Amino acid sequence: MESAGRPKERSAEINRESDVQSQTKETHTPIDEETFNQIVELDEDDDTYDFSWGMASAYFSQVKSTFEEMNQALAQHDLPKLSNLGHFLKGSSAALGVTRVQASCEKIQHYGLLRDEELGIDLTPQEATEKIKRLLVQAQADYKVAEEWLRNWFSSHRKEEVG
Repeated sequence: MESAGRPKERSAEINRESDVQSQTKETHTPIDEETFNQIVELDEDDDTYDFSWGMASAYFSQVKSTFEEMNQALAQHDLPKLSNLGHFLKGSSAALGVTRVQASCEKIQHYGLLRDEELGIDLTPQEATEKIKRLLVQAQADYKVAEEWLRNWFSSHRKEEVG
């Protein structure tokens, strides 16, 4: 009778492994595909994806200028401005499903207010600046990966050229 239970146990083990593999794949995707698909569904023309491509293009421009402003604010140790810019970019990133940039910008927003919400502690200006410095580098790297993913998606789905 024990052997009859083992196939079920093995089946459950395989299902758990499959779930982990799915989660791992999702973890490595720079875009929350559910959020992104909701944007794509708003397109009236499935051949050009003009609406969603317009959103992505605007996001690309917005991110570049915002990162420039963040780097300037960091050089000036302007933590309130970094907080505001982090908040701004967090929302833009969330709208397209760029989750890693969204998460980093949320932390930058809090660090700019001299707060580490994960640890539940207040920060000194020096601690906040150091945390933001490291996080900004990470956010910019994550953005490059997300931008490449988005450009590749539109290149393979749009009938018009992606610029």
